[in-house]
Amino acid sequence: MLRRSLSRLCAGEEKRVGTRTVVVGHRPVLETDAYVAQKFCDNRIVSSKYTLWNFLPKNLFEQFRRIANFYFLIIFLVQVIVDTPTSPVTSGLPLFFVITVTAIKQGYEDWLRHRADNEVNKSNVFIVENAKQVQKESEKIKVGDIVEVKADETFPCDLIFLASSSIDGTCYVTTASLDGESNFKTHYAVRDTTVLCTDEAIDALTATIECEQPQPDLYKFVGRIIIYRSNQEPIARSLGPENLLLKGATLKNTKKIYGVAVYTGMETKMALNYQGKSQKRSAVEKSINAFLIVYLCILLSKATVCTTLKYVWQSNPFNDEPWYNEKTKKERETFKVLRMFTDFLSFMVLFNFIIPVSMYVTVEMQKFLGSFFISWDKEMYDEEIKEGALVNTSDLNEELGQVEYVFTDKTGTLTENSMEFIECCIDGHKYKDCISEVDGFSQTDGPLKYYGKAEKSREELFLRALCLCHTVQIKEADQVDGLIGHAECKCTYISSSPDEIALVKGAEKYQLLHVLNFDPVRRRMSVIVRTSTGKLLLFCKGADSSIFPRVQQEEIQQTKVHVDRNAMDGYRTLCVAFRELTQKEYDKIDRQLNEAKMALQDREEKMAKVFEDTEADMHLIGATAVEDRLQEQSAETIEALHAAGMKVWVLTGDKMETAKSTCYACRLFQTSTELLELTAKMVGESERKEDRLHELLMEYHKKLIQDVPKNRGGLKRSWTLSQEYGLIIDGSTLSLILNSSQDSSSSNYKNIFLQICLKCTAVLCCRMAPLQKAQIVRMVKNTKGSPITLSIGDGANDVSMILEAHVGIGIKGKEGRQASRNSDYAVPKFKHLRKLLLAHGHLYYVRIAHLVQYFFYKNLCFILPQFLYQFFCGFSQQPLYDAAYLTMYNICFTSLPILAYSLLEQHINIDTLTSDPQLYMKVSDNAMLQWRPFLYWTFLGAFEGLVFFFGVYFLFQNSSLEDNGKVFGNWTFGTIVFTVLVFTVTLKLALDTRFWTWMNHFVIWGSLAFYVFFSFFWGGVIWPFLKQQRMYFVFAHMLTSVSTWLAIILLIFISLFPEILLIVLKNIKEKNHQTGPFDLPMLVSYKRIENGYVKTEDAVTNLAERYPLGIL
Repeated sequence: MLRRSLSRLCAGEEKRVGTRTVVVGHRPVLETDAYVAQKFCDNRIVSSKYTLWNFLPKNLFEQFRRIANFYFLIIFLVQVIVDTPTSPVTSGLPLFFVITVTAIKQGYEDWLRHRADNEVNKSNVFIVENAKQVQKESEKIKVGDIVEVKADETFPCDLIFLASSSIDGTCYVTTASLDGESNFKTHYAVRDTTVLCTDEAIDALTATIECEQPQPDLYKFVGRIIIYRSNQEPIARSLGPENLLLKGATLKNTKKIYGVAVYTGMETKMALNYQGKSQKRSAVEKSINAFLIVYLCILLSKATVCTTLKYVWQSNPFNDEPWYNEKTKKERETFKVLRMFTDFLSFMVLFNFIIPVSMYVTVEMQKFLGSFFISWDKEMYDEEIKEGALVNTSDLNEELGQVEYVFTDKTGTLTENSMEFIECCIDGHKYKDCISEVDGFSQTDGPLKYYGKAEKSREELFLRALCLCHTVQIKEADQVDGLIGHAECKCTYISSSPDEIALVKGAEKYQLLHVLNFDPVRRRMSVIVRTSTGKLLLFCKGADSSIFPRVQQEEIQQTKVHVDRNAMDGYRTLCVAFRELTQKEYDKIDRQLNEAKMALQDREEKMAKVFEDTEADMHLIGATAVEDRLQEQSAETIEALHAAGMKVWVLTGDKMETAKSTCYACRLFQTSTELLELTAKMVGESERKEDRLHELLMEYHKKLIQDVPKNRGGLKRSWTLSQEYGLIIDGSTLSLILNSSQDSSSSNYKNIFLQICLKCTAVLCCRMAPLQKAQIVRMVKNTKGSPITLSIGDGANDVSMILEAHVGIGIKGKEGRQASRNSDYAVPKFKHLRKLLLAHGHLYYVRIAHLVQYFFYKNLCFILPQFLYQFFCGFSQQPLYDAAYLTMYNICFTSLPILAYSLLEQHINIDTLTSDPQLYMKVSDNAMLQWRPFLYWTFLGAFEGLVFFFGVYFLFQNSSLEDNGKVFGNWTFGTIVFTVLVFTVTLKLALDTRFWTWMNHFVIWGSLAFYVFFSFFWGGVIWPFLKQQRMYFVFAHMLTSVSTWLAIILLIFISLFPEILLIVLKNIKEKNHQTGPFDLPMLVSYKRIENGYVKTEDAVTNLAERYPLGIL
């Protein structure tokens, strides 16, 4: 009987593969049937990456995928297996330190995720079993359980709404934790279960639910419930998003609800939305890898040269086997090739410290700790929302200083998304008032002013349409979180749209029959109502582009004039239309809507078809104009970004006229900017639109590219045109460009279009779908040179472009928090982008670039004397430094000063960076990590390494350095070289420091003091675990010689002399050009700016001379 009943209910529709069947309350449909437990996932949420058992192997595997870690692991194994000149500890200890620190950091972060998961999974919930409430942990909920949720509680899983304490079967929820929207959303219980308001009644329900398999779209759900009653035919009801209560949402203004679990655990929509975020890599990481390859080649070259020269040296029998060191029988019988390979590996081990493995952990710590400065910035704190900036990922801090293209949304990003009613027109007659929606309250500033007057019946019809065609709900006054407005201090308006309260003025009693919900494709919404006299009316409101084609054409012109004028003034416009329905027409529409709602397959398409047929042959009543004001300082911010060499593109879904007006207001377009349009109006709707598009593209291409003479001097980040151009394109034309037919002669549309865009100072893309926004960003991101892109937006429709760009920034706006949660950084207002990029971005980039170059420099200084030493010890692989010094050089002696520098350095005052945007261009195009500055640092390291070694070598030409005639040994030689090395590289950093704090002083002078203390301590004690006590009393004995003291001081001065000379010459040059004092660092990779454009030359910018900076 059940099978026959279901066949009748689902006639003509095959069972869909991607569906699931849920038995409500785990109660079989027929008492004679045995209940078979359903196999669905449990309700545990798992956001953690590791478990206690897999942490060690999984974390080690991930860490050794990094090339430097894997390289040092190989070196360590070689030291263990092969008889190498240095102990395995020298490579193993630094590697162990790096692996341990990274593992602790990642383990701690994962522990926090575990703790957050347990808070959710162990929370208490109430489940109805055998007509009683049973308290369980959230993780024990199963699909099919009936769950009770009370007011202000969050839903523990995705539930189908069955019944509530409200008589009408409705409840209100906020989805702040899902999409950030704090306004109320109304959900509806299944019509036939609304009366089941007690535990006993709901437990008696016998029903099954068929629905789609889990998918991440928060706003889509397709299903149906089949209710079984004794001696009656089963009843089937459609289920949609309005019946689904999502995990993470909060119940509001409703005492309790009952719902049945359909998706649990990692199958809930919330869990599916937090998976699969792509990993972004910064340009600095790519530069590090390139430099690493260069130093790896240097290492291989050194090992090859030493191995070759060793066997050249040993070609002399006396050198190969001297009388005091004869070979054993085993050594003589070893294959020469094998001996050469072993020697090569030994030299690799000896020189391996040229690869700075500790740099990776220092970079990670710098990024992690440095990100707190953004969160702590008080100037980026917003008093209105009581929140500051948020850093979701610290891996891209330095990328903020390299941005070339900024893609921004308009509504809620450049504008406030706070609507103020400006005027309306009815049958072409203008009515003006001042009604605003401020902080959720409806305010009126005086009587309505009208210019001419429409018929009273049309005025009433227009106002009724606004009163009825909306999603505002009226509730008794209570404490609420949503957008609200008071009516006679007794009722509360609750709306899901921020501009509807500004339009709703009152309500008359009508019977609501159907709501044809708004969606971004239709760009309109409608309601069907029955008046008190029985008349059936359809009211529709939406964008003019979606309303005008569906009304009588002769009614359009008188309203279109007002709509176009309002759009030119920058107002958001809505058109209002109506249609009177006969009872027969309504019955047909009602039947078609119910059939479409019952469909499990292609429900959206079937509903859209019914909506399309219903919203036809309407009559236009009028239009409204609502202003969305510009955010504070948005115009100044865009000007600053332009001055910093960035190109700003606005990507919006608004109509062209409104967006263009906003672009003029925020100074994206100047009055002198010549606008080029690629819109549907310019292209036309004829069959020749592809040909017309091709003509426009070629015309603009000729104007911007072919007719402009090529520029000399290698100008970067400049538009090189005396006339500024702006481009406007709409979504339909963009689709034509990106999806042009392959067989047409215009298949190169995309390349021509891209060339035009890149030559324009500003681009406006209007009528953009979310996917098209991402396509635009991807197109620019993949151009030659791979420019760094940044996307900023505030709504869910901006998420796609935020994820696509190199850097994604979310605005904590009124359209929810989905954008800020999916972004890399979140800020309260658009104006905060200025300081984020011009100050924080600039400083982060300079700091980390200096860190990377300094690490390679100090390791080259460290290893070059070791390489030179082989020429004086017969290439015997004798180490120059003691094993303790080899191990602790990068870990203890030189690590903290550069970490402090990379966190605290301000080579230019923050206020100066913010007030003069052109300083941003000085570090553009990854300037400080190009090959030229890299070679400068490399040659500097090579020069200092030569000074260290040969300076001490010439000191040792005197056979006796002590009064008693004793001679210093090879460990003293190495220790003197190492002492000069540590002091020189540390003082080099002190010379580079422009912003001194107590912490800089502490780590720089403290590191030098620690080295001296450690050397005395290490050589002053006989350590029982050491087989050879070769450093015993070496350091203390070394310092008894006056010659040694003089040599150390002299060599440090000679090594730093080029740097000191450059600073002195720079100061002399600056004093000749100005009278006021100033101080600015000599950064060799800074680029000179001429006439507002950056030239790729290596001098310090003259522009910076205007800005004094005191040393603190």
